[in-house]
Amino acid sequence: MHITVNGEPKTFNAPITVEQLLTDIGLDSKKVAVERNLEIVPRSGYGDTAVAEGDRIEIVHFIGGGAPDTTRHGSDAAAGSDDDLLVAGRRFRSRLLVGTGKYKDFEETARAIEASGAEIVTVAVRRVNITDPNQPMLVDYVDPKTYTYLPNTAGCYTAMDAVRTLRLAREAGGWDLVKLEVLGDQKTLYPNMTETLAAAETLIKEDFEVMVYCSDDPILAKRLEDMGCVAIMPLAAPIGSGLGVQNPVHIRLIVEQASAPVLVDAGVGTASDAAVAMELGCDGVLMNTAIAEAKDPIRMARAMKLAVESGRLAYLAGRMPKKLYADPSSPLAGLI
Repeated sequence: MHITVNGEPKTFNAPITVEQLLTDIGLDSKKVAVERNLEIVPRSGYGDTAVAEGDRIEIVHFIGGGAPDTTRHGSDAAAGSDDDLLVAGRRFRSRLLVGTGKYKDFEETARAIEASGAEIVTVAVRRVNITDPNQPMLVDYVDPKTYTYLPNTAGCYTAMDAVRTLRLAREAGGWDLVKLEVLGDQKTLYPNMTETLAAAETLIKEDFEVMVYCSDDPILAKRLEDMGCVAIMPLAAPIGSGLGVQNPVHIRLIVEQASAPVLVDAGVGTASDAAVAMELGCDGVLMNTAIAEAKDPIRMARAMKLAVESGRLAYLAGRMPKKLYADPSSPLAGLI
């Protein structure tokens, strides 16, 4: 019997089930999701689903690339804080979300996430390496019982691919809270908003809670919110560019009109960029490259944590008005 597994031809001398296939490869069925001929195989059906001649099997898992909130404990979990981040009914203390890609190894990933104080981490869905199934997995270093995994559609360029990816993510981990991004081209990684809108519509109908990466267009951002997206995530600048907030006017307009949380996603390069986003009134910031590609990722993660916190405090405090001329801070009365 000849089949294709993750793009590689495989031959078996006798009929097998999906469960037997995973065992033969050496994979833990609890850590992967399986697709057979573009149809997801429920984990409960692995033992009963036969693999037939010519089948195309995809086996995926989460890699560094983001459930109910399980990070809060005790009375703090019950009471919460007046300034917690609320996303789809979930409560988070940290307004910094971080990606899990580009680090030198999973150990550095885990240390950076801890230093950042983030509670939500984005993760990508990719094929399992079937030639070396014993390679370490992200879940072995970043515990999904401690952090909220946010599966994303990084690398998807069509609505169909994005929806397929998140269906697999739901099967792999059971998560309904997801990050949708549909890219337009490889050079800019700018969002393809036509495909994004189509994917969002499908996912919302399937009861996904969609946090959506989008352009900084206030009209399209509002349309996504009206469709039912649980968080709007306009880019500050192209993904991985580190240019900071390029269009603060549009970001501010999106914030002013939104009822759902608004989080700047992509383009942050250093701590001051994160603070600027928060001072504009954003509810949070998502970043990956700014931390992972810093000379000292752990120290930068700490800096980003503090920047997001200080930017939020500055926004809540209300900045002084800008003036064209000087205004002395010392009283003139009683001047010698």
